Amino acid sequence: MNSPFTLKHRVVFITGANRGIGKAIAETLLNYGVEKVYLAVRDLSTVADLETRFIDRVTPIFLDLNEPNSIFAAAANAQDVDLVINNAGILNGSNPLAMSAIDSLQHEFDINVFGLVRMAQAFAPLLKQNGGGAFVQLNSIASLRSVPEFATYAASKAAAYSLTQAIRHELSKQKTVVLSVHPGPVATDMAKSIGLVDAEPATVVAEAIINALEVGEPHVFPDSKAQQLWAEYESFARNVIETI
Repeated sequence: MNSPFTLKHRVVFITGANRGIGKAIAETLLNYGVEKVYLAVRDLSTVADLETRFIDRVTPIFLDLNEPNSIFAAAANAQDVDLVINNAGILNGSNPLAMSAIDSLQHEFDINVFGLVRMAQAFAPLLKQNGGGAFVQLNSIASLRSVPEFATYAASKAAAYSLTQAIRHELSKQKTVVLSVHPGPVATDMAKSIGLVDAEPATVVAEAIINALEVGEPHVFPDSKAQQLWAEYESFARNVIETI
């Protein structure tokens, strides 16, 4: 288990905060009572509505997970951060036998895997400097179960989950809490693009993150589809993964 991490009056940094799960997390945390949110996006104009609604409590900041310099520059300009939520990711999704598979895999690994490593490297020193804090990684149920049409995406998320486990072990030495989040089908633009319907709202992910941090959970499977998988996986996670 993790140590409980309270969210009131915290300073939060969220990647991909302009839509989908990232935007839902930002809105939910601001309504919950965090002090400030850095909205890390590639296009600052895409968070103008959040700036208008949460005047003086949000700070747009440029970040592209495919540009390492932008990650370290963002960290240098967010020295007061307590909580990092690495939400940004991409889904190309290719069958492993398709001619597009290698290109898809390379692109998804650049963002979903190498981006995670760069985020951890850039922000771990800040979190340590500020007392430990917390690092939240958005993984997926695809990190545990693959299907042919999304094989490259699932491979990238499996790699990200493996790295999250190692990052949790390393950051525990500086008293930084690490939470791995595994949503199933959630109503986002990404979900619509691959034909998912009847998905649960992105707010379920935001609310589950709050609860998991405050009770000290290292994993969270937020929606009903994800919870079905958690029912089968929990014993292994508790007895093998979380003991590290």
